[in-house]
Amino acid sequence: MIAELTGLAVLLLAALAEWLHLRRCRRVAMLAFGPSGKAREWTSGVPIARVLALAFIAWGLLNLFLTDSRPLKPKQTPEGGYRHLVIALDVSPSMQIKDAGPTGQQTRAQRASELITSVLQRSALEQMRVSVVAFYTGAKPVVVDTFDLAVVKNILNDLPLDVAFDIGKTTLLEGIRESFELAKPWKPGSAILLVVSDGDTVGDKGMPPMPASIAQVLIAGVGDTRVGKFIDGHQSRQEAANLRQIASRLRGIYHDGNEKHLASKEFAALAKVLPLESEAQRGKRELSLAAVVMGAATLAAIPIALALSGSGWQAGRRSAKARINAPLLAART
Repeated sequence: MIAELTGLAVLLLAALAEWLHLRRCRRVAMLAFGPSGKAREWTSGVPIARVLALAFIAWGLLNLFLTDSRPLKPKQTPEGGYRHLVIALDVSPSMQIKDAGPTGQQTRAQRASELITSVLQRSALEQMRVSVVAFYTGAKPVVVDTFDLAVVKNILNDLPLDVAFDIGKTTLLEGIRESFELAKPWKPGSAILLVVSDGDTVGDKGMPPMPASIAQVLIAGVGDTRVGKFIDGHQSRQEAANLRQIASRLRGIYHDGNEKHLASKEFAALAKVLPLESEAQRGKRELSLAAVVMGAATLAAIPIALALSGSGWQAGRRSAKARINAPLLAART
């Protein structure tokens, strides 16, 4: 606003100066432009061009002075605030069974890591925050609101998170409950919950109420859905029916991630890049530079144009016809 007001003030002062200059020129018009007392028609636009050029230069230079000269960076807070991704990750011993992936040669935990990493790689990480909740016999937040992909990868691949829990049956609902508690303070509709599990869990009674901050629930299953592996006294496989039922109760989407990654459309909100402050700053800086260049070029060109073709009459110089007829007139006299 300061630059605009300054530009307007310069425009008004320049217009006043041009008006005073025009009054003075009228008094000496015959001396400046010859017997006709008039300049060429195109010169009537010179005062307007000069006033606008001065205003553009003042506005552009002040904008450049006030604009931060440091390298442009995205806004600290994107438009509408950060988006959140909460990952509820099954870390029970059954996740170490090797029956996952397109070839069946990966452990369920490895396949879960691939699914989550794929989602993160296709998301706008600079505009979102990631939280990881591990669950087994209970649930614990591992990391809250990080934007560093390396931190999440380290959690997925290197940390033996199951040792943080007592031995027992997997309770997927505890992971969902802890994720909901974590998301409660956030803005409504700003978070997505991604649950990755093999579904080998106790009953789904006691579903916690979903907070307003959770806009979408995605449940991805890992492990073979047909053939089970023996562990802890029972056959363990991906319990697709359990996971699909939980997704239905949460009005979410179930995806069998054993062979295919999650489709981009399922988490399009995370992949969308919101407007950044730096784009507006860059546009304003470029517009200011253009205004200064155009204004300066106009001011530099006006005197040259006036000198070359501002008037058809040149003081102190005779036309070619007058120079030819001058000897004849002298002889007659």
